[in-house]
Amino acid sequence: MQKNATELSYGKIFLFWLPLAATWLMMAVEGPFLAAIIARLAEEKINLAAYGVAYAFALIAESPIIMLMSASTALCRDQKSYRQLRNFSLFLSFLVTLLLGIFLLPPFFNSVLIKLIGLPTEVAILTHTALFCLLPWPGAIGIRRFYQGVLIAGHQTKRVAVSTLIRLGTMAGSALFLYFYSSLPGAIIGAISLSGGVVAEALLARYLARHAIDDILQMESTAQQHLNYREIWNYYLPLALTPIIGLSIHPLVTFFLGKSRDALESLAVMPVIYGLTFIFRAIGLSYQEVAIALVGEDQNNYHKVRNFAVALGISASASLFLIAFTPLSRFWFHNLSGLNDMLTIFAALPLQIMAIFPALTVLICFQRSILIITRITNPISIATAIEAFGIFLVLLLAMLYFPLPGIVAATLAYVTGRLLAVASLQRPLTLQLKKFSCRKNS
Repeated sequence: MQKNATELSYGKIFLFWLPLAATWLMMAVEGPFLAAIIARLAEEKINLAAYGVAYAFALIAESPIIMLMSASTALCRDQKSYRQLRNFSLFLSFLVTLLLGIFLLPPFFNSVLIKLIGLPTEVAILTHTALFCLLPWPGAIGIRRFYQGVLIAGHQTKRVAVSTLIRLGTMAGSALFLYFYSSLPGAIIGAISLSGGVVAEALLARYLARHAIDDILQMESTAQQHLNYREIWNYYLPLALTPIIGLSIHPLVTFFLGKSRDALESLAVMPVIYGLTFIFRAIGLSYQEVAIALVGEDQNNYHKVRNFAVALGISASASLFLIAFTPLSRFWFHNLSGLNDMLTIFAALPLQIMAIFPALTVLICFQRSILIITRITNPISIATAIEAFGIFLVLLLAMLYFPLPGIVAATLAYVTGRLLAVASLQRPLTLQLKKFSCRKNS
């Protein structure tokens, strides 16, 4: 699987990464596209708010299986490891779907969304229906991430992009069809379209991975590669906790926005800002599996992969700065996303605060990738817990002492939390690199 270190060049890294970047960018288009559809339908604020809340809880439901792509990229090396991780992935995908279904039962849903978060009744009703439409989402995400990881490990990244292209086409086609030919609320149209797209992607990813699977099944197992189910669980648990903790931040922020100054406006612009920043953060997210696949267990390619990451992070944040601090921001929010003049002005400052976030995303994904390769995964979940605590602390201080609009306080909290997480990962990363350097020189 791993190419010789002398063969790796920056051009080859770019060509390997490009289809994965395209994959994440295609996924990033989903949010702004659907937000623009919803913004052009009746009851814009209510439906945007309901869609944003439903999407946040759907992300929580899928959080335990998000890192399956990284795990399958790193671990699927032979017949036994493939079959064990496949069974593990299918079980996990079924479990998260079941848990989402239980959450939708009225006693649980009403306790969290209405009593705890305090959503207005009309928003809560729409959110419940949208989440029901998103029920296939988490399981399908788990299946497609596992098989896309297999494709990445087999250096078949173009096929990953093809499967996501089908997802995007299915999503867009469904949304446009329902927009023109149905009377469904915007939040429901968004949820149906997301579910349809990801189910199509999962089915195609399995089909496209068939040759990569055949190659893996022909490989002989080694003692170093072999992991039993208990070892897989111990390896994956910190990785699962990472997005669980990270994505649980979204309901926390939603709760804060519902109680904050300019609550409805903040809830309305949050999915639009999140969708735009995700386009640039996706560049960093796409690089994690690249580093896992190309650095290699011997880490001979570390410096080239690291240098590429530095250039990538600077470029991503510079691009978002260009939008945030120029008239392009109004073009995006008003002309493309369909926000009215008041919401367009309201969203400008939060976007400027978030402009540094893409570079921080590239950095933390690179840090995680090296620790995943060395099978030291505990610091990853610890760093995410530190990030969540930092966000909570900033939100609490803003609520108690600073009369900031909710969305401004939330974006400040996101940036502060991410800086704390990056700082906490640097020490274990440095220790692992020193250990490897010592072994290599001995």
